[in-house]
Amino acid sequence: MIGGEMRRLLVIGTGQMGPGIALSAARGGCQVTLYGRSESSLARGLETYRAGLAALRQYEIVDPDEAARAEANITGTTDLDAAARQAEWVIESIAEDLAAKQELYQRLDALCPPETILTSNTSGLRATDIGAATRRPEQVLTTHFWNPPHLMELVEVVPGERNDPAITERVLAALNSWGNKVAVLVKKDILGQLGNRMQHALLREVIYLLQEGVADAETLDLVLKKSFGLRSPIIGQLESNDLVGLQTVLAIQRYLNPVLYNGPSAPPLLEQLVAEGHLGAATGKGLRDWSNRDPNELRQLRQTYLLEWFAAQKRKQRASRQ
Repeated sequence: MIGGEMRRLLVIGTGQMGPGIALSAARGGCQVTLYGRSESSLARGLETYRAGLAALRQYEIVDPDEAARAEANITGTTDLDAAARQAEWVIESIAEDLAAKQELYQRLDALCPPETILTSNTSGLRATDIGAATRRPEQVLTTHFWNPPHLMELVEVVPGERNDPAITERVLAALNSWGNKVAVLVKKDILGQLGNRMQHALLREVIYLLQEGVADAETLDLVLKKSFGLRSPIIGQLESNDLVGLQTVLAIQRYLNPVLYNGPSAPPLLEQLVAEGHLGAATGKGLRDWSNRDPNELRQLRQTYLLEWFAAQKRKQRASRQ
């Protein structure tokens, strides 16, 4: 745990997630090494790290001393072998490809000290399957951070089927000790963990409604933003239904569940869009039309919203201590 064991952390991946995970860990007191496959990718990763730190400083979510410590706690490398030999804990965030992850974990297993814990920031693969490539499956877990990871608090910790419970507790305690993460235990190693299963159950129905012409894409997104999405930071789904009354929830479920989309595969509309090369913002069209929209503006709006929300929480904390 921080302040002793699991202080030297190796973060693998310089794309969307790795730099933000590294920033969260460095803020929490870890000595973090960020690994990039090339000098250019490492430079981009460190630039993303520092941009995230600068935004936290701008919104006074971290003070100057905290920012200085976070800057001092990060180093970068393209030498995986040397970094792995020094790591007490590895968080991997490469592509969502089981074979690629297993190949990496075989290499880490050979390089890392025997006590090193290996965790994957997978969005939905199983820790058991990733750890099967190693001689230390009891020390392999998934730690699913949410995007953007330097702002989103949740980390889903999932032990594999052969995991040592004491190691799971160490990982949970370490993440929670950073002070900027809320780590939760997922008790069964299932595909999709918790959040992505919830999210994709909703997505499946939303795409179906779009496919059937019940509403256009803009309306469907607007309904989410202006209804339960707006209250979700305060009231969870189960809390909300308890407030409504389960007798009412049951009555609705009895007539609604039979007509919800429950196909065993993705809705045909999604299959069609991908087959036609309409992959989303990157290609100009997906479920929404991006031909006249800048996706980076939306990403920036998301970040600004989250920064302002956390800044408000920080101000409340400071006021309560005065």
